Amino acid sequence: MSLSAAFNGKSSPATCSSLGSFSSTGSGETTPPVSRPVSPTYTKLIDRINARIETGDRWFSLEFFPPRTANGAVNLISRFDRMVQGQPLFCDVTWHPAGNPGGDSPTSSMMIASSALNYCGMETMLHITCCGLTKDQITKHLKKAKDLGIRSLLALRGDPPVGTEWQPPADGFNYATDLVRHIREVFGDYFVICVAGYPRGHPDAVSYEDDLQHLKEKCDAGADFIITQLFFEASHFINFVKDCRKLGITVPVIPGIFPIQGYQSLRQLVKLSRLSVPKAITDVVEAIKEDDAAIRKYGVEQALQMCKELYASGLVHGFHFYTLNREVATIEILKRLGLWCEEPTRALPWKMTANHLRKSEDVRPIFWSIRPKSYVYRTQDWDEFPNGRWGDSGSPAFGELTDYYLFQLKPKTQRTDLLKMWGQELSSEEDVWQVFSCFLSGETNKDGHKVTFLPWNEDELALETSLLKERLISINERGVLTINSQPNVCAKPSTDPVVGWGDPGGYVFQKAYIEFFTTRENAKALLEILPEYAPRVNYHIINSSGVDDMTNADRLKPIAVTWGVFPGKEIVQPTVVDPISFWYWKDEAFGIWKEQWGNLYPEDSDSRQVINSIFDQYYLVNLVDNNFPEESILWEVIEKMLERRTKRLQLEDRTHEVPVKKLKVSDETAMEVSTSQPAMKAGLFSNGNSHSVQAAVP
Repeated sequence: MSLSAAFNGKSSPATCSSLGSFSSTGSGETTPPVSRPVSPTYTKLIDRINARIETGDRWFSLEFFPPRTANGAVNLISRFDRMVQGQPLFCDVTWHPAGNPGGDSPTSSMMIASSALNYCGMETMLHITCCGLTKDQITKHLKKAKDLGIRSLLALRGDPPVGTEWQPPADGFNYATDLVRHIREVFGDYFVICVAGYPRGHPDAVSYEDDLQHLKEKCDAGADFIITQLFFEASHFINFVKDCRKLGITVPVIPGIFPIQGYQSLRQLVKLSRLSVPKAITDVVEAIKEDDAAIRKYGVEQALQMCKELYASGLVHGFHFYTLNREVATIEILKRLGLWCEEPTRALPWKMTANHLRKSEDVRPIFWSIRPKSYVYRTQDWDEFPNGRWGDSGSPAFGELTDYYLFQLKPKTQRTDLLKMWGQELSSEEDVWQVFSCFLSGETNKDGHKVTFLPWNEDELALETSLLKERLISINERGVLTINSQPNVCAKPSTDPVVGWGDPGGYVFQKAYIEFFTTRENAKALLEILPEYAPRVNYHIINSSGVDDMTNADRLKPIAVTWGVFPGKEIVQPTVVDPISFWYWKDEAFGIWKEQWGNLYPEDSDSRQVINSIFDQYYLVNLVDNNFPEESILWEVIEKMLERRTKRLQLEDRTHEVPVKKLKVSDETAMEVSTSQPAMKAGLFSNGNSHSVQAAVP
């Protein structure tokens, strides 16, 4: 019998009946599939826009386009993560007919939009065009968008390749109006539909007035709001809105703002959009066309002044920025307009998705707080998401993370820079310990480079980590390699800048929690001392194979480690320690050693062997201190573990010296002494039996 079976009554988690449903092992019953209705807490984009207009609240949105390369996609996802901090109302992603926009590649419009929505937490609108697509192909793309959680579309006719005339596709649509009508006929009101407006008229239109009439037809067919093509004078937009209202177009009209950021990009955009640029602008830009910084500065000032004029008209409450996948100029304008959120608040202590299917989700296991994108990926096929409580579960059905290089999860840093941070060469486990401690301390590693992140987390250190920093550095230097932690918190205001989350006027609470990798010997010492701290401390200790799996918690009941109390609400419990989920997390946590660190080195190198040894020999541990009002006792537990391990090493050293220095014994006695030591070391918690629970205590 394995150690896990002897200690816990079983050695593996309960089986999973189907994705998104839970079952107990051996019940013989499965939970039937559950439909995936729209979350009752989701508010449509058009309703949010109208609410902002009604209250006079100002807002902004952003446009991006799919990059050409997979590395470009990784960088764009990182830009989304930064831009979402400013709290845009939504973003949109353009449709590129030449780049398989509805495919599954990292550079497709569909995947970029899905990533922004699901992994970066931005409400996302996908462009869809008639260009080169049949009616059935468009329907197929729309069904896929729906399955990915996309709820908003920008419906366009699309432009033919440069130098060619527009030809309606066979069995397709000739106008955006037809596309809007088709979306409504097939999908009802599921999608919010935006259409394009042209303040100076579409270049292919017979006249400005004729183009306005076509715009009204699009709205009558079911469009919810309008975003305009870029323009360079506020008066063009103001007159356009007034003309729309005269014609009976009542939907919101949002101005599209293009900050001039470079001479060539301006020329290219004007060429594609067939717009004329006012002479006052071209005269300035031509004079400074060799100075990118000067053009960017001018572009910021020009766009800023135009936005102020639009605000003053009383017709505008929000702006849509054409970013060209850049961020500096747009953020500067937004900050100067007072639209950029300088101090974003957290609705929950973990990063939320914008997918409407998960809007009611408010509970997650704490383990993935360092890898929220991975959690979303592994739970994307769930039929329902925990709300109010995690619940008792035989087994949450986590999907496998077989590809650690999904572009949404891929490190944006190049291999050469990763080696600089994590070690060009590793000669011992202590070299790895130093990488962890340098990450926490901010000091340079042995090669003189800063360690800005670890394989488990590309984000900066959480603010609350600063409360534990010195203690974390101390234990990491001694082989307790922490990947997740939180301090105990008792009734801190929800607005606290370090640990606060949720609505104002509330109070938040946390149990002290720490999760780390450590050596076999440390794990053995820890298990020996933990009974002294029961029931105050809950623990879970597991190795990469799962053969050794020890916990003093109920395996089917989670432990709340974060909760909040807010006016007029039930208690919110957003993070838990769940033993079954930990079983699935350990595969990912251990896998990262090899996949994202070990694979940096040649297969037969010493460095690779160091990482492989850690994978094989180390244990993953989580500890919870249930007595949250008092100072955490977890540091004492870890110090006692290290002290006991040190004493055991000293005792073993003295024991090894005895036959050499003091004993002259018979061959039979000598054999007895020499075999007794390996027998004691045979297993993790053993006296000759690698799966025994009772370990010898010096």
